[in-house]
Amino acid sequence: MVLEWWVWIVGGIALVLLELAIPSFFVIWFGLGALLVGLLLLIAPGLPLSGQLLLWAASSTVMTVLWFRYFKRFTNQTPIGTADGDVIGEIGLLVHAVAPFTRGKVRFQRPILGAEEWPCAADAEIDIGTRVKVVSVEGSFVKVEKA
Repeated sequence: MVLEWWVWIVGGIALVLLELAIPSFFVIWFGLGALLVGLLLLIAPGLPLSGQLLLWAASSTVMTVLWFRYFKRFTNQTPIGTADGDVIGEIGLLVHAVAPFTRGKVRFQRPILGAEEWPCAADAEIDIGTRVKVVSVEGSFVKVEKA
């Protein structure tokens, strides 16, 4: 039994699209491996099913290992997920005004927790252009006060 090239292409596209529903960032490599097998069969048909499956498994494994090795190297350099104590006291410039029940935006000279700009909240009204310091990290925003 030999699978046609288009079966691998359709299966690969389905696996890549499945990654949208299952955000594991793992299924995509099996889909790309299937697309690779489909393209190779389109160029050079006649590979037996065992060879196709072996090529799919090998290419998927190699792509997965390469990606996670490459990705892991950059996640070690990114300060996302560090303790909020490392951020408290950082000084930034308010680029959108903030009030007690209105979020603003603060920009830092160097990225903190992986971003230069952060949504912020404050207990008092603070105008645009004011220097502020971080007093806490509360989920997806930082709480600031005048510096």
